[in-house]
Amino acid sequence: MNILFCSVGRRSKLLSNFKDSNSDIKILATDCSPYAPALYFADEQFISPRVDDPSYLPYITDLCKNNNVRAITTLIDPEIELLAKNRSYFIENNILPLCPSYETSLLCFDKFKMYEFLKKNNIDTVLTYDNLSDFKVGLESKEIDFPVFIKPRTGSASVGAEKISDISQLEEKFEANPQYGYIIQELMVGDDLDVDVYVDCITNKPVAAFSKRKIETKIGGASKTISFKDAALFELVKEIVPNFEFYGPIDMDFFYRDGKYYLSEINPRFGGAYLHGYGAGVDFYKMIVNNVNGIENKESFGDYEEDIVMMMYDDVVIKHKSELAKS
Repeated sequence: MNILFCSVGRRSKLLSNFKDSNSDIKILATDCSPYAPALYFADEQFISPRVDDPSYLPYITDLCKNNNVRAITTLIDPEIELLAKNRSYFIENNILPLCPSYETSLLCFDKFKMYEFLKKNNIDTVLTYDNLSDFKVGLESKEIDFPVFIKPRTGSASVGAEKISDISQLEEKFEANPQYGYIIQELMVGDDLDVDVYVDCITNKPVAAFSKRKIETKIGGASKTISFKDAALFELVKEIVPNFEFYGPIDMDFFYRDGKYYLSEINPRFGGAYLHGYGAGVDFYKMIVNNVNGIENKESFGDYEEDIVMMMYDDVVIKHKSELAKS
């Protein structure tokens, strides 16, 4: 069975864990740079055009056809929409696309649209504004107060996200960075949580989840986490997921404050800290293989121990220039 991971970047351990879980799986990996370290943890490496290049999709579809690819996924947010828009093509060619429906992909990528959708569906979330005028009205009515948190409306990997202390600093940020299209959110004080969820590609139901508290966060995600279990959180996940069309692994970010969970955002792909879940025995890779083989996965929420700690650290790949992947 050949599985294609696109835009792999630095996610080396994610690929090596897949090989550990399923030694008979052949992993193909793409990136637009031969210096992406995760390429060299795959069985075959391919240098692709950039995701925003018009030739990118034809390149990927040809790669799938020529290599008998049975499942495809991406590890970066900007590519999810592209794969989702072409779900039907992959399915028609017997390739399982581990990505959401196109409509769901648009919601997940646009943080303000997601906020509006969650409010409409009575799902507790973080108070959010998409412009200074509305924020100032909220400030005047005491609906919100400083400090606040800003981030790009369609951003990724925490780029441009920061805490803001007063109105002058906020206005300066908006003026200096119009390309970000900032949203403004209340600063959540409480537990910062992450839940890796597997949504079965056959039944379209969530079948497994791994929840963890963030101990330390660096640019791009959590670097130290500790596992916990809460039946109420698992039930909330089961209630939320059917409002969308997800297929495969997703990453749900929550805050916990005053006895209530608030959904912040959903990344419809492997989360950067799924390594923790796999290390604690929650194996999404086997679930993917089952789905590729037409087998439904059984529900297994909470099938892991609490207080398992993950601590990320840096590693390196050493190659001679002649050994680098070529386009």
